[in-house]
Order: sequence, then structure tokens, then C-alpha cells
Amino acid sequence: MIMTEPRQLALVRLRADVPNEVAVRYPFHGDFPLVFLGEIPNMAGHGVFVGYHSGRFYSGIHISHFEELGEDEV
Repeated sequence: MIMTEPRQLALVRLRADVPNEVAVRYPFHGDFPLVFLGEIPNMAGHGVFVGYHSGRFYSGIHISHFEELGEDEV
């Protein structure tokens, strides 16, 4: 499986292969979908996200843990 980084401003969710013990420690647990705002320039591999419904911002999160929602899920 090829892992691709989500596109900027895409709606995203956690990847299914992220272990549950990791997922529950994230501050956004249950605040899905998230909007991927982009990578932090001086923190490669980490991004800024905002909760689509809550409007809360989350920063410094590993981008590789996310995948885009499909068009049929939006």
C-alpha cells in the first residue's frame, strides 16, 4: 500500500493501521473529520489540523497517521 500525504484543506481521518493506544492519546480523539491545513515548515512530517465540527485547532500531529476521506464520505 502506498501512503500518500493528504492534500492541503482535505477532510481527513486517522488511518486504520494507527494503533488504538496511540489514537486515544491524541487530543482530537472523536473530533472527526479534521481539515488538514498543511505541514509545519520547521517540523517536517507534522501538521496543523482543525476539527470540522468543533473548530478546534490541533498542531504538531504526525501527518502520516491520516488519510483523506473519499468523495462518497463527504
